[in-house]
Amino acid sequence: MKRRDFIKTSTAVSLPLLLNGFGVRALGRNSLFNAFNGDTDKVLVLIQLNGGNDGLNMILPLDQYSKLANARPNILIPENSALLLSPETGLHPVMTGLKSVYDNARMTVVQGAGYPNQNRSHFRSTDIWTSGSPAEQTWNTGWLGRYLDVDHVGFPDNYPNPDYPDPFAITIGSLVSSTCQGVGANYSLAITDPFNLYPLASGGEDTAPNTPYGDELTFMRQSILQTNEYSDVITDAANLGSNLANYPADNGLAQQLKNVALLIKGGLKTRIYVASLGGFDTHANQVENDGDTTIGEHADLLKTLSDAVAAFQEDLQLLGLEERVLTMTFSEFGRRIQSNDSFGTDHGSAAPLLIFGSCINPGLLGDNPDIPDPIGDQDGVALQYDFRDIYGSVLMDWFGVPQDSILDLLHPEFQYIPVIQPCSPSGSSDLVAQPEEVDLFVYPNPFQSQVSIRFTSSHERVRLSVFDSLSCEREVLFDKVLPAGQHEVPFNGSRLAPGTYYVRVQLENGRQKSRTLVKI
Repeated sequence: MKRRDFIKTSTAVSLPLLLNGFGVRALGRNSLFNAFNGDTDKVLVLIQLNGGNDGLNMILPLDQYSKLANARPNILIPENSALLLSPETGLHPVMTGLKSVYDNARMTVVQGAGYPNQNRSHFRSTDIWTSGSPAEQTWNTGWLGRYLDVDHVGFPDNYPNPDYPDPFAITIGSLVSSTCQGVGANYSLAITDPFNLYPLASGGEDTAPNTPYGDELTFMRQSILQTNEYSDVITDAANLGSNLANYPADNGLAQQLKNVALLIKGGLKTRIYVASLGGFDTHANQVENDGDTTIGEHADLLKTLSDAVAAFQEDLQLLGLEERVLTMTFSEFGRRIQSNDSFGTDHGSAAPLLIFGSCINPGLLGDNPDIPDPIGDQDGVALQYDFRDIYGSVLMDWFGVPQDSILDLLHPEFQYIPVIQPCSPSGSSDLVAQPEEVDLFVYPNPFQSQVSIRFTSSHERVRLSVFDSLSCEREVLFDKVLPAGQHEVPFNGSRLAPGTYYVRVQLENGRQKSRTLVKI
């Protein structure tokens, strides 16, 4: 049996996989990675929304409602049904649980999360989000796997050990998460039920032959031994743990998060957990076709997410774990602005990303999407925040990774975003201010050939780019340090085809903004 096939068919615990069939010693290592202290009791929980979540149906830009009514009349949530997060922004009406979390200052909405040159393939875009790679490159490691590699050179050899007896990461499900793929192995174990982890047969103790087959056999035996040792500590933690909140029945995500809280309370020192919720590829029947757009497949998914996270946050608070746990959602892309005739939406671009916890900078980060008029059938939500900047900011403020290391782990153009703040019992946002509002104007708009772009900056580095409706970066107007003051930049768009474009300005300290630009 091939190594990857063996891994995929393991049901109780999925074993760490090797990268492209090579052992860790056969692969080069980036010499720029300098080890940093990774000892922490902080826990990161990822919730992967598989299929591409329709962010415009989850976080409603009420200030753009009339344009949305023209673009998606057969699926749009009634304006008066929205749960208000602000006068201009609403939440899907089924998400009452998350509305309570938000009102309790335990939720951050990062608007327009995505990446330049958006790929609308499920498989490729998932690879990009889990690896943290540029859209034009394929990386074989996950963003969290690279983080763990810095402190644990040679993994999985000699693990577990007295210093690290617990698994570094756990995926709640049948397959390990690609986010945790390191240079030599995946740091994550996949489990479905922490109380039913059965030991795997050891596979014999005779000396393996000095052949490629022997190498594979040795790897398999090592993985089985490692898995059985990790299974014991997971089961012990499950038996010592407890839950105090009432989790909703018939909610698979809630059961996953319940197990996460149980294991943390039971003393498991695992840093990273990955849960998932599938079904977001809503090309058809996103809403019921009887005229009630507040119900349907997507509403069911959002209610599942909302109820599960609300119960999890309550459990963490009751268990005294709230300040140790940060939870974050991600999905491979959002959906297009315009709905289709099947009461659904097709693959799009950016979408909101949600962060939960008592140590966050709560509220709305970024602007509501700027909906173009007219709207093309390919148009997606414009990019505001590069997801790699969100990842890097979490690594810095949650796990204590130096900013210089983030440039190597993720991308050299990293911009810090203040999504986390010092923990406070009230969840007050007074300690860390939200980024300042960015002034960005484009005129005339629509335009035929020439357009002026006006913005204000401090004395700081500024990147000004033009994107098309597919989030492809068509032109970088400049990327340099500018003096403080108001700036006006001419842009000759005569060579662009008619359609929808976006101007994006990136300043320092997480200040970014996108504006629609229509070429006629």
